[in-house]
Amino acid sequence: MINWLANPVRFLKFARYASPVFGGLAVVLIPIGLYFAFYASPADFKQGDSVRVMYIHAPAVWLAMLAYATIAIASFISYIWRHPLADIGARACALPGAAFTLIGLITGSLWGSVTWMTYWVWDGRLTSFLVLFFIYIGYMSIWAIMGHTQKAARIAGLVAMVGAVNLPIIKFSVDWWDDTLHQKATITSLDGPGLDWSMGRPLLFLMLGFTALFGWLVINSVVTELAKIRKNRAQQPSKPQASISLEEL
Repeated sequence: MINWLANPVRFLKFARYASPVFGGLAVVLIPIGLYFAFYASPADFKQGDSVRVMYIHAPAVWLAMLAYATIAIASFISYIWRHPLADIGARACALPGAAFTLIGLITGSLWGSVTWMTYWVWDGRLTSFLVLFFIYIGYMSIWAIMGHTQKAARIAGLVAMVGAVNLPIIKFSVDWWDDTLHQKATITSLDGPGLDWSMGRPLLFLMLGFTALFGWLVINSVVTELAKIRKNRAQQPSKPQASISLEEL
């Protein structure tokens, strides 16, 4: 599947159908999730209505990590198989991923101000997640400073792959270090307490909805970048391209 989508022509055919599907799912699922999150779900017996921040915070954190994992995988593919489209896809994930990371930091701080009586603590989970935001900034800065060149792709890709070490630290920090205020895994842990369906339902809708939104943003960003490359080639067919070379465009 990855090899098939690595061809720009085939990717554009895929995007023609996938983009409206992802966009449509986002338009449907996010409003439904917000309705259940803020109107049709109960307050927590301990945290009260402040628990509603979770319905935005948890999906944002999930998307921040998913986006970065996608960047790291795409960068690895680019390094091994030299697929220029992988670099474009990785770059397309960066801005949405950084935005979700920032949303996760802000909502987590607001939630913590109520549940922990402090906006911030320097524990493993919060610190490593803040580091993720800075890695995003560094990754995007490389592209912004060096332009869309092969050298920028190599350096940014290397940064992305090395930075992926931070993902398991974010995930397992609450299990590795005991001196943390952050709760342990509730949904993914096999021996965790789990969530009642009345609270799990809005969380599920918003996670799926935000994931669909992320997919729509990335697909359209890649399509836009391919259109720019094609336009540049049409305008300057005899000049060497500054951007990454793509075959079959």
